Amino acid sequence: MTELWADWALLPTGWARDVRVTLAAGRIASVMAGSAPSGTRVGVLLPAPANAHSHAFQRAMAGLTEGRGPNPRDSFWTWRQLMFRFLDQLNPDQIQAIAAFVQMEMLEAGYACNVEFHYLHHDPGGVPYADLAETSGRIAAAASQTGIGLTLLPVLYQFGGLDQRPLAPGQIRFGNDLGRFTALHAAAKAAVSTVGPDSCTGVAPHSLRAVQPKDLLALRGMADGGPFHMHLAEQVAEVEEVQAQTGQRPVEWVLSHLAPGPDCCFIHCTQMLPTETEALARSGAVAGLCPITESSLGDGIFDGLRWFDAGGVMAIGSDSNIRIALAEELRTLDYSQRLRDHSRAALATSDLSTGRRLFQAACAGGAQAAGRHSGQIAPGLWADLMALEADHVDLAGRQGDRLLDAWIFAGDDRMVTDVWSAGRHMVQGGRHVARAQIVAAYRRAVAPLISAL
Repeated sequence: MTELWADWALLPTGWARDVRVTLAAGRIASVMAGSAPSGTRVGVLLPAPANAHSHAFQRAMAGLTEGRGPNPRDSFWTWRQLMFRFLDQLNPDQIQAIAAFVQMEMLEAGYACNVEFHYLHHDPGGVPYADLAETSGRIAAAASQTGIGLTLLPVLYQFGGLDQRPLAPGQIRFGNDLGRFTALHAAAKAAVSTVGPDSCTGVAPHSLRAVQPKDLLALRGMADGGPFHMHLAEQVAEVEEVQAQTGQRPVEWVLSHLAPGPDCCFIHCTQMLPTETEALARSGAVAGLCPITESSLGDGIFDGLRWFDAGGVMAIGSDSNIRIALAEELRTLDYSQRLRDHSRAALATSDLSTGRRLFQAACAGGAQAAGRHSGQIAPGLWADLMALEADHVDLAGRQGDRLLDAWIFAGDDRMVTDVWSAGRHMVQGGRHVARAQIVAAYRRAVAPLISAL
């Protein structure tokens, strides 16, 4: 049994003072407010959300794609070509070292779980490794090292576009037909089972562009109620291609063919019509939002106000991992709404401040997207918890929702002092307990890669 005691804690019923939380076997055993201090003392105790969308390997590209190439106008599509060139250099050892570094940074930012959208399966020539799930196993090994919760989503990627053109050289490492993917998924599931009882696998067709319709339907069945994730309506060119080939816009196609529901998480959704936003929100599916990456790639602005008004569920992910910063993701999401609508405190309600509404939504939606029993400080749930420094200069004297507002809008993740993932106390004093070893391995892994771009 482990005891935590917090000056302030955000419980399902709201803010409480002097809260004692008891942990056992990775779960929250009891919660009691108005308690005398005991055990490990923290300032502000919060549920720790899941990071709902990550491509770990892209972390090593951070800062390498900000120059202007030969194209007169840089875009998502030109960035993608650089990313493919970078991928051709990665070996399994490097993949594991980069994944561990990313997971460490997620924990230090306040995330307790990594939902890894993993499509880098084969060697640079597209030849499967002797172990078909070699790279999936490396992601799992990284999670064992870092102590983060893991929801691994092996990705099916078949074609270079809706016309079913072959995968280009930079994409050939991703490719599988449905039969081989089924075997790969089973092997990845076995690898993840060694990480811990709080980790699991899901299913992820890459996008409508990359998987033929009949196999999308097969994957929907393969998920069997577990997490089902897919990129959706991210770029204008993508929407135009899907509409030209199918006669429907991407969200229209999904709504009419895939029966989306609470087990689904659709990533980005930055190119939706108002009617599509409302209909997808009503389905119960999660919108997996990655505001920093969406800003970096020029994806567009998610219609957050309309989504929330329609009862939609959202989660936050770090996607390209160029900057892993939980508070900044939430701030960027809200500021994008303000910039578009010339407003302030765009997502606040009469009962909840902006920070409170965003954070609670990210915790609930992240747990749903990860297929993880977490998201609140409540008995029976996994002990996914984070603590903020109550005496930090930007938090001092604040109470209730103002604690979250100050962290998200005035501070940053340096306020995070401690993080537990399923009761594993992996961040202490603001640093991961194995930071030195993980950073050293990452440095060795990326040194030969930097010149690749």
